[in-house]
Amino acid sequence: MRNRWILKGIKIALFIALGIVGIGFLVMTLWNNLIPAIFQGPTITFWQGIGLLILTRLLFSGFRPGWGGHRGGNWRQHCEKKMEGLSPEEREKIKAAYTRRCGGRFRNWDFNQSETQKKETV
Repeated sequence: MRNRWILKGIKIALFIALGIVGIGFLVMTLWNNLIPAIFQGPTITFWQGIGLLILTRLLFSGFRPGWGGHRGGNWRQHCEKKMEGLSPEEREKIKAAYTRRCGGRFRNWDFNQSETQKKETV
């Protein structure tokens, strides 16, 4: 049984390494085909492509674990839980901000209604 876990760990490590190599090669190829032609920039090596991947990860995601977004994929429940503790005025202020930013996609969100009432209003 223990050998299975070891083999599974080796397979996962191999897939991760192949993914990094593949994405690094893709970044290098795209850079070398686009940047010199468009901006007269330099060409880069494979290792510089890997460095760009790491740099963009740090710049856009920081040092947080995971790959962005709310962990677990239950962002709506997370938002509803956070909204429960707010006053009605604060809820309306947040809903208005979301409506303004997101083009009205959140206009039917009402955190005081039950699920059946939400379906009826949509």
